Amino acid sequence: MTTTPSFQHDVGRPPAAARQPTLRHVHDTALEDDYAWMRAENWRDVLASPDALAADIRAHLDAENVYAEANLAPVRALREELKRELRGRIQEDDQSPPLPFGPWLYAMRYRAGGEYPIYTRAAIDGGDAQILLDANAEAAGKAFFDLGQVAVSPDHDLFAWSVDDLGSEYYTIRIRDLASGQDRADRIEHTDGAIVWTGDASAFYYVRLDDHHRSSQVFRHRLGDDPANDALVYEEPDPGWFVHIRRSLSRDFAVVTVSDHDSSENLLIDLRETDAKARLVEPRRSGVRYDVEPHRERLFIRTNADEAEDFKIVAADLATPGRAHWRDIVPHEQGRMIVQMRALARHLIRVERVDGLQRIVARPLDGGQDHVIGVDEEVYHLGLEHWLEFDSDILRYSYSSLTRPDEIWDYDLVTHERALQKRREIPSGHDPSLYVAQRLFATAPDGERVPISLFRRKDAKGPAPLLLYAYGAYGYATPASFSANRLSLVDRGFTFAIAHVRGGADRGWAWYRTGKLAKKPNTFSDFIACARHLIEVGATEPKRIVAQGGSAGGMLMGAIANMAPELFGGIIADVPFVDVINTMLDDSLPLTPPEWLEWGNPITDKAAFTLMRSYSPYDNVQPQAYPAMLILAGLTDPRVTYWEPAKWAAKLRAAMTGGGPVMLVTNMQAGHGGATGRFDRLGEIALTQAFALACVGGAA
Repeated sequence: MTTTPSFQHDVGRPPAAARQPTLRHVHDTALEDDYAWMRAENWRDVLASPDALAADIRAHLDAENVYAEANLAPVRALREELKRELRGRIQEDDQSPPLPFGPWLYAMRYRAGGEYPIYTRAAIDGGDAQILLDANAEAAGKAFFDLGQVAVSPDHDLFAWSVDDLGSEYYTIRIRDLASGQDRADRIEHTDGAIVWTGDASAFYYVRLDDHHRSSQVFRHRLGDDPANDALVYEEPDPGWFVHIRRSLSRDFAVVTVSDHDSSENLLIDLRETDAKARLVEPRRSGVRYDVEPHRERLFIRTNADEAEDFKIVAADLATPGRAHWRDIVPHEQGRMIVQMRALARHLIRVERVDGLQRIVARPLDGGQDHVIGVDEEVYHLGLEHWLEFDSDILRYSYSSLTRPDEIWDYDLVTHERALQKRREIPSGHDPSLYVAQRLFATAPDGERVPISLFRRKDAKGPAPLLLYAYGAYGYATPASFSANRLSLVDRGFTFAIAHVRGGADRGWAWYRTGKLAKKPNTFSDFIACARHLIEVGATEPKRIVAQGGSAGGMLMGAIANMAPELFGGIIADVPFVDVINTMLDDSLPLTPPEWLEWGNPITDKAAFTLMRSYSPYDNVQPQAYPAMLILAGLTDPRVTYWEPAKWAAKLRAAMTGGGPVMLVTNMQAGHGGATGRFDRLGEIALTQAFALACVGGAA
């Protein structure tokens, strides 16, 4: 085994970012920003057309990319080796288990060498498969291609699909005639990608994005009509609320969910009516969340109403759906979070999480007893798979663990028997018995026990280099699921760990609530506590930890870089939300008003401003040594705009007294999610893994 090359340190000076100080006063506090010029005034135009970016800003981002590549030159061969390894673990001619829907079996497959999926169907009673959409052909010649949703019409004659070809998350909806294989003239621009067909397939519903990139309006498009004449069915005027639409499993309704980060309300559109109106279920109330699943003449509702912090399930008659008529079906139980529900014709399904571990519970609707689908493992992940049929006794679910690849099972809700539909194959080979997954707990400064999921080889010896990942926001629980990509690091001696920090809902809704707004600093101290605990138990050593997080998790990376740089040998910040104060003060940005419920409103609330300013990564860069840092950005990212990471990189270099290097890599042809092709994205993964290896070593 040889030592992994480190960075190139004689590549010259990093790009010189001009310092153009701007000054403003907020709550009697002076805010000076040397790099505000990186925010293009025409940023909305850049989302729609990247070529609209000002020449000086583009030149700076290009120079940053050149500088990063020069620093990473010693690991160029390693990156190529990693890409080959990562690709070797992908089943190139893969296919999903077919989904029954009416007389057809629908499936998604990949061909060898194909970047994107191919959607097919075959008759249930036999026959050759018909290709509905080959996304590889549609993506040909495009620098970016992200398929949104696909939806087959109820009569099986039409195939709706949506695509974003810029990375700006503006999706265009198209309709394909399955008899001819040709797309119709109907074409809807600037949508969020969701599509819900009416029952007679004469029209469909969709959500349009406004000028601020907010999903705010539901329209009905009648096939053949000019989209300019589409009927507006619902409009949300509050800039802090977002609108989403989906089809109920019963296929009788479109469910319109309107929500912010604190509350929600739902409306129903009857798909059996030609010109249906949106009917409100229960008016919004601050702090009350609920989602609904129509089931013939009643509704099942998952909600946190009536102080059910970890949610309960209630039922109501469809004719009288309001809260006054709700009756408990699955009562609230503190510490048992109900995270999802599904209503089949004869069974109510729920997914629960207790102390970070999941189980699936099925309840017969004829009054039978609950039965549990669980796994007897220390660390694992369960999830409900997509399903098309309502009148079915089959539940499809997925299972994986940190050591074991994904499996898809069909569970018979009557006989309680299960049948394996697919087990993910690793073409280059994988033996789960060579690895071990563990669950540890770190103690936070306030005494809370923070879960850590750990994955390593059984034959690993002594303190090891370690990659510590976390997200910690919006109530998202990070699953302890399998990732073949991690094997490249773990097989080179790394330990992989997930810090299930507050801000997520890994241990129930209180876990989220105590990691947001005024309690947001718990997220940072939890992560640092996890790093220190892993050092204390001998899993790793100071400076041998590489921290990684993206988006809101990238903000976490920026905070811990300022607070405890001595612990980390490297930090990977993917599309990081780091310019917190400036972004939250700018209500013209697409996501700022909705985000005030997650972080606070520094415009109107001085206490929120003061707290936010105390941890905002960009505002707390200081003269100290920083670890080596890899910062990733997307030019057309509407969520974390490109200038946040660009400004941060410049400020870090101007202030730091040692350490580094600080490298900024901006994908000039993608947005928040980076590359979309299943092989194209491997280059980005190989980049982060080579960086991690260069930071703290490993066997090359």
